[in-house]
Amino acid sequence: MDVWVLGRIGYDLYAVEHNRPLAEVEHFERDLGGSSANMAVGLSRLGLKVGIISAVGDDLLADYLIQRLQAENVDTRFVRRVAGFNTSLCLTEVWPPNRFHQVFYRAKPADSQIALTEDGVQAVRQAKMFVTNGTNLASEPARTAASKALQAAHAGGATTVLDIDYRASSWTSPAEAGRAAAGVLSSVDVVLANEEELALLTGTDDPDTQIRSVLAAGPKLLVQKLGARGVAAHTMTGKHSAPSRTEKLVCAIGGGDGFASGFLYALYRGYELPRALEYGNAAAAVVVGRVTCSSAMPRLSEVEALAQKEISDRAVQT
Repeated sequence: MDVWVLGRIGYDLYAVEHNRPLAEVEHFERDLGGSSANMAVGLSRLGLKVGIISAVGDDLLADYLIQRLQAENVDTRFVRRVAGFNTSLCLTEVWPPNRFHQVFYRAKPADSQIALTEDGVQAVRQAKMFVTNGTNLASEPARTAASKALQAAHAGGATTVLDIDYRASSWTSPAEAGRAAAGVLSSVDVVLANEEELALLTGTDDPDTQIRSVLAAGPKLLVQKLGARGVAAHTMTGKHSAPSRTEKLVCAIGGGDGFASGFLYALYRGYELPRALEYGNAAAAVVVGRVTCSSAMPRLSEVEALAQKEISDRAVQT
């Protein structure tokens, strides 16, 4: 397996009637969702062999989600069904450019019950890349599973990736989320975070201090997601930046997962950081130009066409 992803699988409903408050929407379209599932599909569509470690409810929603993952060539052998817990459900309002209100139904969420078997430990230890996010650290047994998988993958020589993915509803406070994420950084090679997430992770609002703090804790690479201002990648020896490529914004939900898929694919292939950032921005631009998340993930030809256009545009400007 090229990549194992550990984390949430969800059932998403997107408003068919755009530019209308969620309370007035009458029709929805469904899709496979959840940040981890989105990234798994994104990486699979770009050509990598991907598997997901997760938990879903023992219900009919889970049937649909597992079938969708398998149709996208994502290995689901480590997706467990948990009786008495619920498959995550989310309803999303679609009102560009900046109204994408969401309602989450996460009473006793099944993804909080992710567990790592010994076979799972061996699988992530043999992978070339392992990806998880901070939401998995919010409760047990998922916290132990994520930490154990990070340690096993790191020990096995995989590139380990942590997307901070802060969701207030999963935590009692931002500080608690920050402490949990900081506690696993010694097993992490790549951190993905927006500005709010870097503040809770480091306990400071100063960007330079944030960068130094994260890199000193163990990661080799910190990727700052800066919204409309683009993205910046930091290492101990330098910084690379890339502006956003978004030209048409239809639905911002999933843009971060799209970026992660494109960027991590390029990193997996050994591309230099500037090119990897272009791939990430290109993938994000495709996703936000469409409605839904996993079904909006681009194919490699789409990402490469946009990335090459950005490189060419920069060359002309230079």
